[in-house]
Amino acid sequence: MEHSNPTVILGGGFTGLFTALHLSHNHYSHPVILIDQQERFVFKPLLYEFLSGEMSDDQVWPRYQELLQGSGVKFVQNTIQSIDLQQQRVELTSGGYTYNHLVLALGCINGYFGIDGAQEHSLPFRSGKDAEVLGQQLRQCLQKASQTTNPQERAALLTVGIIGAGSSGIELAATLADVLPDWYGDLDGNPQEIRIVLIERQTEILAAAGGAKDSLRQTAQSALQNRTASVELLLGAKVSAIRNNQVEFQRNDQSEYLQAATIVWTAGTETHPLIKNLSVPSEHRARQGHLHVTPTLQLPDYPEVFAGGDCAASPDNPLPPTAQVAYQEGRAIAHNLQALSEGKAPTPANIHLRGSLLKLGLGESAANLWDRFEVKGKVGHLIRQGTYLELLPTPVHNFKATSEWFIDHIFHHHSGSGSLVSSLIGEHS
Repeated sequence: MEHSNPTVILGGGFTGLFTALHLSHNHYSHPVILIDQQERFVFKPLLYEFLSGEMSDDQVWPRYQELLQGSGVKFVQNTIQSIDLQQQRVELTSGGYTYNHLVLALGCINGYFGIDGAQEHSLPFRSGKDAEVLGQQLRQCLQKASQTTNPQERAALLTVGIIGAGSSGIELAATLADVLPDWYGDLDGNPQEIRIVLIERQTEILAAAGGAKDSLRQTAQSALQNRTASVELLLGAKVSAIRNNQVEFQRNDQSEYLQAATIVWTAGTETHPLIKNLSVPSEHRARQGHLHVTPTLQLPDYPEVFAGGDCAASPDNPLPPTAQVAYQEGRAIAHNLQALSEGKAPTPANIHLRGSLLKLGLGESAANLWDRFEVKGKVGHLIRQGTYLELLPTPVHNFKATSEWFIDHIFHHHSGSGSLVSSLIGEHS
């Protein structure tokens, strides 16, 4: 299982996968090994399209072996047991690797904050499998609702409770509010009985979305109220327990309850356990346990180790945990690994925040570009789709022609300007 002086990448999310792909593109001279517990990459921003049927699993949830075919990168599907920074060693369930350079890109895990029953009685929404399970659960509930004669049972079956009104909760609620009435209508049910409820402890939506502008909040809130099934917002509601088909929360010093056959958790994340267990002192960690990195995305005490995505935190330049940031960090890490292999000094990562993209239902999105202006509705949707389609891994996921069609259709025909989508995500060819 050993390779000579390999570069080992732990985690195949945006940072890990795109580090590997860029290294391959740059003809990196050392062996590259990408390790992930799962068989498939997850394009998380497009999970909503997978759930709704707008995109297929092959597009949103492709296999690493297919993505890395012909790249020279070795993919290992295995569970990481431990990381020894001193010995430069990674142990897996079967075997392990001694590395020359290491890239930590393990992402994060769902954080349940000690809430009673939250993990046991709510569904996550972070992977393709999660989306499949949620879709199956929803269709089963709609089927049962169409057959029962008990009005209370039907009401619970047709109610979806979503915990957390950040970006994930908003996008999921907006998507379900459009697709569930259609699904239920196909069963001759009454779409007006569908109930989508967002529960948020803060007093506003998108409270943790990297300082979302008020205009984006207003756009999102208006869109939620104008879906096929209106979304109910319970703000200032602190969830205290989740039981089978029931959410208990506190609001205005009173205990309240929501009866829902489907409860989805989008309320937050926490640091990956393997990152928590690393021998890195607290002074080189963020408050949440993320690893402090230098401007070159290296660990201060271990320059042979790079970190990006949800594993890393820059004390001088905090960045939101978005796909556009993770992608750019992967590119920057690959650039610096290439530089080191050529005897050159690594350079600071140049991460550009180019705005926020928010799915607000079928065929509708909001694009807050460079925090200067906002495009919403169908045009916002085309910008969001074009941006993400152009980020899909290549060569197997060659959606370049599709994204170029979006760019040409929106901008060349309507404004005569250059490619805004390309500038949104940066050059990555």
